[in-house]
Amino acid sequence: MGLPYENASSGGKALGEIQKLLRGFGCQKFGSMVDDEEQSLTVQFQYRGKMVSVRASFAGYAAAWLREHPHTSRMHKTKQEHERQAYDKASVAVYSILRDWIKGQVTAIETGILSFEGAFLGQMMLEHGETVLDYAQRQKLLPEPGGQE
Repeated sequence: MGLPYENASSGGKALGEIQKLLRGFGCQKFGSMVDDEEQSLTVQFQYRGKMVSVRASFAGYAAAWLREHPHTSRMHKTKQEHERQAYDKASVAVYSILRDWIKGQVTAIETGILSFEGAFLGQMMLEHGETVLDYAQRQKLLPEPGGQE
């Protein structure tokens, strides 16, 4: 079956769709940034005075792609070239994943399934520039993954 989004072809097109979707929803101050060092994409926007920052790492998708397509000695490329291909796939796929996730969140808000805060609470930015999720993790307000309370 393959990994979802592995055949995505245009990060720029998906980013344009995200911007169009958010503008139609009433968001302002849309922006995006790729951090090559951290291998991530960040999309930020403002909705009714609330800043939201959604960050997505390319690394997780690249690792999943490598699990689906492991390097073999039969390939006509080095392991490093194969890993670069995984990063290239991820750097396009993540745009489409974010587009679909944001579209789902906005649809849930518009249909009354979630409030704006319920949909984007973890990504909402606090006055000091940190997201609610980052703050909660730094303050150890969330249970440890797999831990028992």
